[in-house]
Amino acid sequence: MTASRHALIIANDRYTDQGLRKLNAPAQDAAALEKVLHDPQIGDFEVEVVHNASADLMRRRIQRFFNERTRADTLLLHFSCHGLKSESGELYFAASDTEPPLLAATAVPSQFVRSCMATTRAGRTVLFLDCCYGGAFSKGSASVRASGDVNVLESFAKDEPDSGRGWAVITASDSMEYAFEDNRLTENSAPRPSVFTHAVVQGLETGEADIDADGKVSLDDLYEYVYRHVREQNPHQRPKKAAELHGELHLAHSRHGRIKIVALPSPPSLKAALNSDAFLERQGAVLELHKRLRHPELPLAEGARQHLEEVARNDVEQIAALASEVLSEIRLKPTPDHLDFGQVPKGSASPKQSVTMHGPPLARHCVAQPKQTWIRVDPTPSGLEVHIDTTTEGRLSGDIALKGVADESVIHVEAVITPAVRGAGSAGSAPRPSNGSAEPGRGSAGAGHAAVIGQSKTPPRPARPPRVTTGHAGEDRPPPPRRAPVLAGAALALAVTALITLVLAIEGAVAAIMERSSEGVSGNIEDNIRAHGALTSLTVCLVTGAAALITGALARHDLSARRERYTRRAAGRTHTLTSIAKGVAIPALVLAVLAGIAYLVGSGEW
Repeated sequence: MTASRHALIIANDRYTDQGLRKLNAPAQDAAALEKVLHDPQIGDFEVEVVHNASADLMRRRIQRFFNERTRADTLLLHFSCHGLKSESGELYFAASDTEPPLLAATAVPSQFVRSCMATTRAGRTVLFLDCCYGGAFSKGSASVRASGDVNVLESFAKDEPDSGRGWAVITASDSMEYAFEDNRLTENSAPRPSVFTHAVVQGLETGEADIDADGKVSLDDLYEYVYRHVREQNPHQRPKKAAELHGELHLAHSRHGRIKIVALPSPPSLKAALNSDAFLERQGAVLELHKRLRHPELPLAEGARQHLEEVARNDVEQIAALASEVLSEIRLKPTPDHLDFGQVPKGSASPKQSVTMHGPPLARHCVAQPKQTWIRVDPTPSGLEVHIDTTTEGRLSGDIALKGVADESVIHVEAVITPAVRGAGSAGSAPRPSNGSAEPGRGSAGAGHAAVIGQSKTPPRPARPPRVTTGHAGEDRPPPPRRAPVLAGAALALAVTALITLVLAIEGAVAAIMERSSEGVSGNIEDNIRAHGALTSLTVCLVTGAAALITGALARHDLSARRERYTRRAAGRTHTLTSIAKGVAIPALVLAVLAGIAYLVGSGEW
């Protein structure tokens, strides 16, 4: 019997009845939850999303979801919609065509969901309720406000599934947070449902929900994390849980902490050499461990690494230093460790850049965890391929955390998403099925390659050059001018000119002094200075040196005032050029001024 995991996400945010206020969160919540549950490296669920469906369609999809299952299956049902309580106290889930006065006919009763959970053959069922609860529209009054608790958990617990089947219900809140007033839901009601689902997504995606750090996110782990997160965001909202489970239910894999590889023990002869009293024998054992550390079989290399770390901690200084030097080879060495995508039009094809991982297979074996959702990472034979999501306009800055068996590193990613070109279709990207990855340390499949976690893969797409528009359809505009690097280059050129003319002025002055000395009492130093052009060169030096400082200052001012126009590389180039220009121009000006003062003071004596 093959175990499988299935998830059904029901998200309703638009309602035909004007009395039901439109919700902003369900659609985006459903997309984020689908992504993290479907990711084979996190949830590994087969996911189906039902968005803004009618009550009849919702009932059909729910019953079909629970039918035709086996005892090995795990099911997860998620509601993100309005929850309505009838006058008799029955809970209903609002559909797109729900009419509050006709709940029994136009909404999905919780009793129906309970019945499906109780009769399914699936071994384990989890129900997430991210609903805004409100009182039902009264038949005898046009304005009835509901209050008190919905008692969701009691509603689902009273019809327990057959013995042997595990079930759990987690609700975002159990209180009446919304009410009908004059046929409409009040606008000042309690928090939107996104707080709860956002916490679920974040806990699974980052691995922070792995409270006990055992590498797996259990239902208890997730509930504890979500409860704390929701309470921090809104102290008035209290998630609740009811469950009847045998053993732990693991909902997702965790990427918390470094990866682990089951080490292959070293041969007894090598262990004996490491414990020998002979210095040279222990040194030879370290060299042998060095060879094993480079082995393509990761368990064997991990065993060598653990022995080397023990030697580096406990042996004499010379051998410990040798072991530490050997261990430095498995540090994570991504090249480059900073990616700047520059300016990319919103909605364009996702650009990509490559990162190479260096070192032996054990050093290249790591997991890559994007810290921001707009970063996409795919493993390659030589390292990683990084993509960015171009759907959000603005300046983006984020990191990719790399975690190996004994080291961590970070790749910084930057981009500027500019307004889209009008008339050009946005380049959407369909999710690409993932082949998964071998468990670290199990066999040789994928050995030496970086793995990617915390995201679903996106197929690489050909990059296209960015364009910026004026805001008129079909009319393109060149990118905004970048004056700072040009001004910085001009400042450096002026500074070099000042230095050259200073040298010429000094050479002319020396020649004039030598000539004046040979003429005796009949000579005139001023005539000799003018004849050799020393004054002209000195004047040019002063002018170009001052101009270099002024131009450099203008370059730095433009960079500071229009920072959004410059990439990190352009800004760094500007700072470098202006610093060099300043370092050349200031000494040239000082020497030129001193030479001028010396000429004015000494010309009368000659």
